[in-house]
Amino acid sequence: MTKSEQLFERAVKIIPGGVNSPVRAYRSVGGTPRFIERADGAYIWDADGNRYTDYIGSWGPMLLGHNHPEIREAVCKAAEKGLSFGAATEAEVEMAELICSLVPSVEMVRMVNSGTEAVMSAIRAARGYTGREKVIKFEGCYHGHCDAMLVKAGSGVMTAGIPDSAGVPGGCAQDTLTAVYNDLSSAERLFEENPGKVAALIVEPVAANMGVVLPQEGFLKGLRALCTKYGAVLIFDEVITGFRLGIDGAQGLYGVAADLTTFGKIIGAGMPVGAYGGKREIMECVAPVGPVYQAGTLSGNPVAMAAGITQLRILRDHPEVYDKISRLGDLFRQGMEQVLKESGAEVRVTGTGSLACVFFTGEPVKDYASAKKSDTGRFGKYFHYLLGHGIHAAPSQFEAVFFSNAHKEEDISAFLGAAKAFLK
Repeated sequence: MTKSEQLFERAVKIIPGGVNSPVRAYRSVGGTPRFIERADGAYIWDADGNRYTDYIGSWGPMLLGHNHPEIREAVCKAAEKGLSFGAATEAEVEMAELICSLVPSVEMVRMVNSGTEAVMSAIRAARGYTGREKVIKFEGCYHGHCDAMLVKAGSGVMTAGIPDSAGVPGGCAQDTLTAVYNDLSSAERLFEENPGKVAALIVEPVAANMGVVLPQEGFLKGLRALCTKYGAVLIFDEVITGFRLGIDGAQGLYGVAADLTTFGKIIGAGMPVGAYGGKREIMECVAPVGPVYQAGTLSGNPVAMAAGITQLRILRDHPEVYDKISRLGDLFRQGMEQVLKESGAEVRVTGTGSLACVFFTGEPVKDYASAKKSDTGRFGKYFHYLLGHGIHAAPSQFEAVFFSNAHKEEDISAFLGAAKAFLK
């Protein structure tokens, strides 16, 4: 028995499913999850000493690679001064100034501890600002595990085949309206059917929790126009895309400004951090300035701020990082297209920049319904083939492949070679 198997055997006795986040359990692909011992650059090592080239990157934040020396040094220096104060620090101010300077649509920002908390808080702020209650979301877009957003969600919920969640009272979700991603008319219909009642529309600008599904031409700009027309707050969930698709995220890439934006992952460089921010008039509704209450004892943790500030400054000062990771993404996608052409496999590859996804379906993937047609059984075999060849990809058909500045072209070539061997 391997050490990972031994650890999992211990874990299932005292942790639900043996894991602290469902997708880690390998339920959709089978087998025993690998327990990771350390990581550096583009690589991770499991408890048995096996090395893998990592394409999860802690689900996105390791844009510069694991254990980046400057980030590690900043964390150590911050930790020497204390781990938590429960009081205001200069680092919080520096982080807020940095985010506001990099994302034009963000005039004020509040730090929180996770992407879920950021979404929950942004929705509350939108409701407080508008005096309305209903929120529009899209099928397959995952916005964390807060009650109101677990309606036709993506990510782990989609992976597990759970359309909603037990434990969520009907009243919590009754004001959540669901539209179809890339279908403007479905969103407009919900506005028309609920006149003067929609507080906000929330969307992943690039849907990266049902695989990677790109917005079709005009979709995001159409959502911006709808929210303006109907007086609703447009919330971009950039927990994955923020600072990954460019220094100003998906908003910069697609030229669409949100009213509120949620962040996570990358702004903590791997530490547990989230944030929400946007227009000053909306953010000033948040306590202690306004009546919308939101608090967090550990929000703006000084060690986490040190990590995030260091990563964001590196990204700001070295735009060539984005050139490299986008080039790696293009190399992967173009290489996979060639592999698929040669093999004739019913597989689709999608993505943009440093995000990609391989869908085991022969149909174009443009929304939740088309993503769900993927052959998850076939994906599971593909996942284990990759793992057996030293490639650590997400154990779910409906998650992204993440590229980092630590990856090299030869890493991509090895990935493509393994995929080609599997699909031949």
